[in-house]
Amino acid sequence: MSSKIDHTLFSAHEHALEREPCPKCGGELVLKHGKHGPFLGCGHYPACDYIKALHHNDGHIVKELGVACPECGQELVLRQGRYGMFVGCSAYPQCHHIESINPVEARDQKVLFACPECGKGHLLERKNRFGKTFYACDQFPKCKFALNQAPVKGRCEQCGFALLVEKKSAHGVKYQCADRKCQHVQSSGTES
Repeated sequence: MSSKIDHTLFSAHEHALEREPCPKCGGELVLKHGKHGPFLGCGHYPACDYIKALHHNDGHIVKELGVACPECGQELVLRQGRYGMFVGCSAYPQCHHIESINPVEARDQKVLFACPECGKGHLLERKNRFGKTFYACDQFPKCKFALNQAPVKGRCEQCGFALLVEKKSAHGVKYQCADRKCQHVQSSGTES
């Protein structure tokens, strides 16, 4: 059975690593696996603690756009990152300029209500990295007000907070105070 397996397929990546010496102690670098993925580590560990990442998580370049960065003048590039495609400066990490791939989409976000916490911002519908919808103040990081359920116009009967969230259950629709300290549930309509 083992004669059917081509062992050169499994050792191909080891030839690509061509036994690079450790720059710290001169020992052999070996492929190791950690909780964040594979990396190269010194074979003399724990005497030598040198490690080298196999890949960088700064988003690989998909396309050069030929447009100058407004911050540093270098070229802007299209990158594929952890959260999807984005436009970033080619001089990263020296320049941290990034833009949305769809600037029209960023401008057309639905403004729902004024933020009840800071009073300056507005609640916008957003999506997290898993695609789940949430509602947050556009003044983030100054204001960290956020909701997981859709906000509803109304006032809490108990504390007077200016926003409610709609809770649907088997017993019907209830309205809960959006203030995390109160969380009073009321069954009546939104305007009280």
